[in-house]
Formats: sequence, structure tokens, C-alpha cells
Amino acid sequence: MKILVQKFGGTSVSSEEKREKAVSKVMEAVKNGYNVVVVVSAMGRNGDPYATDTLINMAKSIYSDIPKRELDLIMNCGEIISSVLFAATLSNKGYKAKALTGGQAGIITDDNFGNAEVINVDPSRILEVLREGIIPVVAGFQGITQKGELTTLGRGGSDTTAALLGVALKAEAVEIYTDVDGIMTADPRIVSTAHVIDKISYNEVFQFAEQGAKVVHPRAVEIAMRGNIPLIIKNTMSDSGGTIITNYSDAYDSIYEVDKLVTGIANMNNRVQITIESTENVQDIFEKIGEEKISIDLINIFPDKQVFTISEADFEKLRRLFEKYGVKYSYRTNCAKVSIIGNRIRGVPGVMARVIKALSKRNIEIYQTADSHNTISCLVSQDKVEEAIRVLHDEFSL
Repeated sequence: MKILVQKFGGTSVSSEEKREKAVSKVMEAVKNGYNVVVVVSAMGRNGDPYATDTLINMAKSIYSDIPKRELDLIMNCGEIISSVLFAATLSNKGYKAKALTGGQAGIITDDNFGNAEVINVDPSRILEVLREGIIPVVAGFQGITQKGELTTLGRGGSDTTAALLGVALKAEAVEIYTDVDGIMTADPRIVSTAHVIDKISYNEVFQFAEQGAKVVHPRAVEIAMRGNIPLIIKNTMSDSGGTIITNYSDAYDSIYEVDKLVTGIANMNNRVQITIESTENVQDIFEKIGEEKISIDLINIFPDKQVFTISEADFEKLRRLFEKYGVKYSYRTNCAKVSIIGNRIRGVPGVMARVIKALSKRNIEIYQTADSHNTISCLVSQDKVEEAIRVLHDEFSL
């Protein structure tokens, strides 16, 4: 059976006009000989009537300490409403369609309400529906426990649902429809010449997400990578070919792409650079930071100090923690991280030198650097980050 999974995000199903456009993508795939499985998110975003955050806020407006089990029940409603309306729209076009909850689609989870782990996917019900010539429309973001409790899969859960079903059904691909044309070489609001990346490896997408460019949820990418199912990021409102996320060898199968050192640039704003000016009890300090759920980045360890960055949103929490334990430190605010990403960086000498030289020519001061096999990151002033992105985009001919 030639199966294609198509997932439509909240903005793609938020209005009748957009649902019509999304349905046209399904109809086109059917005409091309695919058995289509649709996955939908809740309609719209916070403030829209049936968006997930709207439902959460409605419940918490009555009782702020509502149990996670009950929160999962109300959050399930958004995707169920969306799946019913999407199936109805397909039916109105003359296509047989059936709405299914995550549980009915065979997604079995543990009972960690709010962020459940999937323990099994049984695709038999979906295959049965497909054999009957019916398009299953699955409510994303949700599952069911073995005891029949409804659960949710955490943020990005609809992407996860699509990837799980794609692997379980041995689909030819999973198409993730959103409001952008694909993964871009840089933020197009910053770089006018930024363009869609035609193909990219799973590992590079992980790095894009880690460095601040979130187009598809990393958990979905991990699932697709394990099952070797291509993910394709597409725009519901356009006919762009999108970005194919696949394994390394498939992503770099042309001379042009082999010659490209860098695939794209990501940035993470609102960072604070922290310098601990002591080596006493450093291990304990980092353990306390972890216990406070403060994520740290760009870590450099020296004999007499430790330097790292955190989100500006976590700064007050860190300040209170350091005051409590008498930690001597200094800090720099108004920072941003800019990262070049590319599997071809690995083992190539001189790439960091090119980055430093290009930024220095434009008098962009670098506060800190870090590199791995396929990324090089620089911490710069928030006021200079957009210029830094444009400079590096030009330097590596993206």
C-alpha cells in the first residue's frame, strides 16, 4: 500500500479558507495514487476558540491547580474538534473520511499526563480504514493508556504523531504542512537573500532546532530518522517543493551540495553570559543550576573560571541561586548566539578562522565561541546579531 502521512498545523486549519487549502493537498495526493493518512493539530493559536492554550486558560480560570489528568482531557478536545471538521470538509468534497482520536489510531502511552511517552503504536485500525477506501483524519498530540486514560504528548506532539504513524505504517514520507515554505538558510526577515533548503540531513535539523530555529519538533525528527522515513516541510498556502529531511547520504547527492560547507544559519536571542569567578565547589554549583531547571549553553571551563550562557528569562532565578550559595560571578546581558550549521564542517580546517575574520572585518566583537562536529557558534551583542547573520550568510555563499 502506497501510504503518505500529511500533518497540518494549527495555522493550517484555523479557518474555513485554510482548511479548504489543506484539503486540496490531500485531494492532490489521492489523485497521485497515495493512500493518505491525515494528522491535524488544534485550530489556531492562543486566543482562538479551540486552540490548546485557550482551552488550558479556560480551565485554569476556574481552578488554577487543575490536575494534569483533567488538563489532558480538555486539551484532547482541540485536536478532536479539528479532526471532525477536517473530515467533514473532505466528505463535502466527495471523499470518504473518518475522524479518529489518537487512541483510536493505536497510539498507546504511559500515564505521564501532559508529556506522555509512547510505548506502542498499533496501526491496524488505520490500515482497516484505508482498505475501506476511507481517509483517516487523526487527532494529533494525543494517545491513550492501557487503562483507557486520555493523554497528551507534550509540545510539538502533532509532529510526533505524524512521525510515529509514518514509521508504523511504513509510509513513503511524512509531509509536515505549516505556514513557511520550508527550512531556510537564515531568517528571511533578517537576510533578504535567504532561500529554502531543498534537502537537509536529520542531524542538521537537530542542530537547527538546538540553535534556535524551530520548524519541526526534534522528537519527530528522531522518530523519522530511526525509521528512515523522509520528513518534508511544506507550506499549506503555496505550491513550494519544501525541504526534504533525510539521511546524510541522500541529502548530499549532488556536486553542488557537496561543495557547500555550511547549510544554514540559526540564531538565539536574549542570552546572558555568566562568568563564575571561582573554582570552589564548581560541581555542586552546576548541580544546583540543573536542579533549578536552568538550561546552560556555550560552556567554557578554564582553570580559574567557568563561562556559560543562559536565557534572559532564567537570569533572576540564577541570581537568587547564586546569592543563596554565595557564588562569586559577573555577567553580560544583551547577548545573542549566532551559529553556522553544516555536516560538511566536520574535519575541515580553517572554518572558525573564516567566521572570526568575517565578523572582525565588520567590527562585530565576539564574546565567546563554541564548536562541535557540525556547528560553530559565536556569542555577540544582541544589537549586532542581525548584521552577523548577514555577514556569515555572504561569507559562506548561502
